[in-house]
Amino acid sequence: MKKMLLALGLSSALLGGTAAWAEEAASTPATETTTVVTTTDTPVAETTVVAVEPAPVAEAPKAEPKLDTGDTAWILISTGLVLLMTIPGLALFYGGMVRKKNVLGTMAHSFVAAAIVSLVWVIIGYTLAFGSGNAFVGGLDKFMLSGITTEALSGTIPEILFVIFQMTFAIITVAIISGSVAERMKFSAFVAFITVWVIVVYAPITHWVWGGGWLGSDGALDFAGGTVVHINSGVAGLVAAYMLGKRIGLGKESMAPHNLTLTVIGASLLWVGWFGFNGGSALGANGAAGYALVTTQVAAAAATISWLIVEKIVRGKASVLGGASGAVAGLVVITPAAGFVTVGGALVMGLIGGVVCFWGISGLKRILKADDSLDAFGLHAVGGIVGAILTAVFASSFIMGDKAPTDMVHQLWIQVEGVLATIAYSAVLTFIILKVIDLIIGIRVSADDERMGLDLSQHGERVE
Repeated sequence: MKKMLLALGLSSALLGGTAAWAEEAASTPATETTTVVTTTDTPVAETTVVAVEPAPVAEAPKAEPKLDTGDTAWILISTGLVLLMTIPGLALFYGGMVRKKNVLGTMAHSFVAAAIVSLVWVIIGYTLAFGSGNAFVGGLDKFMLSGITTEALSGTIPEILFVIFQMTFAIITVAIISGSVAERMKFSAFVAFITVWVIVVYAPITHWVWGGGWLGSDGALDFAGGTVVHINSGVAGLVAAYMLGKRIGLGKESMAPHNLTLTVIGASLLWVGWFGFNGGSALGANGAAGYALVTTQVAAAAATISWLIVEKIVRGKASVLGGASGAVAGLVVITPAAGFVTVGGALVMGLIGGVVCFWGISGLKRILKADDSLDAFGLHAVGGIVGAILTAVFASSFIMGDKAPTDMVHQLWIQVEGVLATIAYSAVLTFIILKVIDLIIGIRVSADDERMGLDLSQHGERVE
């Protein structure tokens, strides 16, 4: 009888407490469910308690990547702006600084770079840079853009758009090198060189930093190409300048620019195009892109002023060419940091960049004793190195939030590691490529062709 009364009491408690338990269960996750079974087919009822495992809680489905039309529109515009930097921007910038007999040949370097790199990039360059591979180079899974449909996304933009946006970066990197070899390199050798260089030098370094490679995994910061574009191209240009030797008559004959009007127009187009270069690297129409545009403008302006001040002190006059070069120096310096630093950081970086790059095209150039014709190394490599290192110093949690480096010294080492690795790889591979080409077809024009000018000797044309 006692057991029966106990069972009836327990049953009443269960029935009476159901509403309260239900309310509590709505706010507290259940860990165990207990079922009470009462049997009365014997003289005395027996109670059995059975433990039941809780039902698994379904995980919320992960949000699928979704196309953002605003982001897509901005990267479409940025792609055009970055291509504008090479043709006509860099073509005019370099073309105005050479002698009249070489202007067409110099501009042809930028123009043909756009054509050749476009083809190489879609065939094999993109997959080596951004395909799934190892820590050093991408695989061949996206050879000839295999598998990239119109619906395939890279973040919030179509992957096919990301392909051509990155293509424009490869184009200008190659074109920058031509500044070091102007007025004396065979056109055929230049074509052969850039075809191979994009594949074996540019694509792997891009993979290291942006394609899932070891530098990016280590935490190297390069927002828009300080190492990938500027250090890489500047170092390759210096190696090429050494291998080609100095221009005939350097230091004895006038090597003055034939038309600085073209150079100023080219520098202006570079400045405008750089908004796509840095702003587009945010890969979206967002606050990061806006901040990148502001820091780009501030750094370019600051470097222009600091260059002109130093030039006035050292040479007695602030030249128009100096102002254009200073602007480019500031743009290069801020490139790796554009989306990571505050406006104040950009201002300081620009001021430093203008001074250091002025030394790069003057004092350092004399020390190196290389005929870097149009200062690709002094502006781009030196500016890229300064920018990469200062990125560790000025990277700000105000901009980057939780992604900002917490240990500046550690981040500084990572940045230096990236700089040294890029210098070493680019220098060695550039030397090997040029050496092979030199053995096969030669890399420098003959003395007679050089005196005649590359316009006539290489292209059969000239500017009247």
